Amino acid sequence: MAQNREATGDSATVGDQKPPGSDAAEPIAIAYGPEIMPGDFSISLAARGGTDAVLRGPGGERVQRMRGFEDQYVDIIDYIVRITHRIWEEKDIGYIYDTYSHKAHVYDDYGLQYGSEKIVADTVHTINAFPDIRLFADEIIWAGNDEIGFHTSHRTVIKGHNTGYSRYGPPTGRRVFLWCIANCVSLENHIFAEWVIYDTANMIRQLGFDLPTMARQLGNEMGGGAIEDEGFGEAERLRGQRKPAQMKAGAGGGFEVEEFIRRSWHNIWNRRSLQQVRQSYHPSLLARGATGRVFYGRGEYQAFALGILSMFPDAMLQIDDIYWMGNDDDGYLASVRWRLVGSHRGNGVYGAPTGRRVNMWGIAQQQIEGGLITKEWLLFNEFAVMQQIYRD
Repeated sequence: MAQNREATGDSATVGDQKPPGSDAAEPIAIAYGPEIMPGDFSISLAARGGTDAVLRGPGGERVQRMRGFEDQYVDIIDYIVRITHRIWEEKDIGYIYDTYSHKAHVYDDYGLQYGSEKIVADTVHTINAFPDIRLFADEIIWAGNDEIGFHTSHRTVIKGHNTGYSRYGPPTGRRVFLWCIANCVSLENHIFAEWVIYDTANMIRQLGFDLPTMARQLGNEMGGGAIEDEGFGEAERLRGQRKPAQMKAGAGGGFEVEEFIRRSWHNIWNRRSLQQVRQSYHPSLLARGATGRVFYGRGEYQAFALGILSMFPDAMLQIDDIYWMGNDDDGYLASVRWRLVGSHRGNGVYGAPTGRRVNMWGIAQQQIEGGLITKEWLLFNEFAVMQQIYRD
C-alpha cells in the first residue's frame, strides 16, 4: 500500500480532513492506497483530446465527483489544465487566490515557499520575464478523490522569450524551451500542496548564461542554509553497518506497480545493482532528464546513473510518493517523487570533489508497458545542486 507520511502539523485522515480555508493545520500529503488509483484512462488528457480540446470546449456534464470545486470543472484533468491556462497564459494571476490555499506549501528549486502571496509574487516575476509564455500540458497523472484530495502530476512544455527582467539579470531576448513537472494535492477547489520542478539549469543555459558562474553567484546571495534546507530532512539510512538489502520480485505472480517501482529504484540507486536497469527498462527506452538530457536505450540510462553515483558515492535515495493510473492490458502511467542526499566526493560534470553535502530531489513520470518502463521523464533540482556545490 502506498504510504506518504510527510505532513505539516497533525496528520489527517478522511474523517478529520479540514477544508483548505480553515485555520487548522493542513496536511501536505495524505496516506492512500491502490484502491484509489484510476484503473483505466477514461479520465485523462488523451481521453479529453488534449489541451487544445479542453480549452476549446470548456464545461459540459461533470463526469467525476468533485465536492467543493467550481461547477465549471467536469473532472480533475479539466481543473488542472484550465486553471493553469487562465493563470499563466490569460494572465489572470489573481485567480491564484481562488485556487490555492492561503497557507499553501510549494516546494521548488529555491526551497519551501509558504502562502498564496508568495505564489502570486513568483508568478508575476516569471510572467514579467517571459510575457509571451506558453504552457502546453503533455501529460497529467492523477489519483485520489474529493474526500482525501486529488493528487496530480502535471507535465508541461514551457516556451517563451525573455523580454523582461528576471532574477538572472536584464532581458536577453532569447527563446527558452523546457520541461516542467508539478505535483499538486487539491481539495475543494484549492491546491494546498505543490512540488514543482522546472528545468531551471536548462533555461539558464538557453538564456546564454554560464551555469557554474550563475550557480555560484546566486548560491552566495542566498547563503548556504537557504539552499540546503529543502524542507525534507535527511533520507532514511541504514542503521549500523548493514549492507543494503537486495529487493526481489514477489512470488505472487501478478504485476504490482508499487512493488516494481520501489524494487527498481532501490536496487539501482541504493544497492548499486545496475543490472536492474536491464531488468526494469525496455531496450528501446526513451528517457528525458534534467538540463535537456535525452537517453536512448538502457546503456545510456545506466551510464547516467553511474555518473551520479560516482560523484556522490554515499548517496541514499528515498521515495516519498508514488501514484499511478492504468492496468496490465493498457499499461500504466506512474508518478514518483523522490529525494537523494549525498556528499560530493567524486569527479564528474560538477567538477572536482568539494566534499559538500547535497540535497537533490525530483519527480519522475514513467510509462510502463508489459512490465517494463518504456518512457521516463526524470527531472531534478539540478541548478540548486550546482548552487550547493559551487557557492563560496
